[in-house]
Amino acid sequence: MNWGTKIVLGMLAFMMFIVTMVIYMFYVHGRDALIEENYYEKGINYNAEYNAKQNVLNDDAKPKITITKTQIVIQVKDSATYELVLMRPANSADDVKLKGNTTGSNHLILVGRTKMARGMWFLNLQWHSSGKDYLFKNNIIL
Repeated sequence: MNWGTKIVLGMLAFMMFIVTMVIYMFYVHGRDALIEENYYEKGINYNAEYNAKQNVLNDDAKPKITITKTQIVIQVKDSATYELVLMRPANSADDVKLKGNTTGSNHLILVGRTKMARGMWFLNLQWHSSGKDYLFKNNIIL
């Protein structure tokens, strides 16, 4: 094999590498958990989000989170309607989204975790209680 053939084979191997990387990046792009679907809308509504976070601090309404082997138990201060989003940074396909009302006299939110992967999760809990909106964000490790 002469040097011209080696250069051509090297260029072909490099081009195959570049094409493989492009295909891989397009495949990963759809599952990226760091990209918000409604980025601009969240920016416009930032004041409402800030006020909801302040309501948690002002009313001392920080939820109590307990993690057991089979479920995640979240206890809020008063009866409420809630939206809970648990986001997995590694893969957005694993995200868990729940809506509903708190249960029982202890105002609990119960989430089964038997099918949830181990690791870090972003917890985003929004709830409405006593005419006020509340927002609590935290990282949890399962």
